[in-house]
Amino acid sequence: MTHDDQGYAVALPPEVRRVVSLVPSLTESVAATRPGLVVDATDWCAHPPDLQVVRVRGTKNPDLDRVRALNPDVVLANFEENRPQDLTALRAAGIPVWTTVIRTVPEAMGSLHRMLTVACRLPRPQWLDDAARAWDFPAPADRRRAAVLVWRRPWMVAGRDTFAGDVLSRLGVDNVFGGHSERYARVTPEEIIAAGVDLVVLPDEPYRFTADDGPESFPGVPAALVSGRDLTWYGPSLVRAPRLMDAYPPRRGTR
Repeated sequence: MTHDDQGYAVALPPEVRRVVSLVPSLTESVAATRPGLVVDATDWCAHPPDLQVVRVRGTKNPDLDRVRALNPDVVLANFEENRPQDLTALRAAGIPVWTTVIRTVPEAMGSLHRMLTVACRLPRPQWLDDAARAWDFPAPADRRRAAVLVWRRPWMVAGRDTFAGDVLSRLGVDNVFGGHSERYARVTPEEIIAAGVDLVVLPDEPYRFTADDGPESFPGVPAALVSGRDLTWYGPSLVRAPRLMDAYPPRRGTR
């Protein structure tokens, strides 16, 4: 008997042959390590592009009957992406559920290692070593203040303890709402500008911000249109995520 990131006891079989993943990042992590091991994933699991598995709706409304019918050796979940009541129902059905807790880059490295090597019974993959090396650099001295947008209508930003906030911090971008009481907070463009931001970060997911949809609401503030996958996914994308802000270098003397 072993325990997942939340401390739940998980009874895993000696060999894992059928994995259900309810998180896009985790789906990609397993599929990149052992193709064919994932037999069921959410509609949002878009990577790798050639993934051919049974689909069970979304992260917040999975088809639990279909998951049970597949009789997986383990279900992979995340404390933020998935609803506790869904995971409780699967555990009650006798299905091993492994829940990850990932809020920072170091947590991602450790959690993914345990998920792959313990929960999935796989060897540590080369891409995880590559990701660890890619993030082995000192924090930049030049700092910028930014708001990290995640949604529009209503406007929402990343608040405290988010993976996106930690990624940007390690790249020299400080989240002005990082001390907010909520992890994802509703704010107005006026509040964002009043916070004294040097930059607004606009990813292409979960809301698809574009050059014509987002920047116009923040006149006078530079906008960084970035890959949402590189900003918010934890998995093989971690290898290239340190280059997320390369197209938006800080102005000389910005701290």
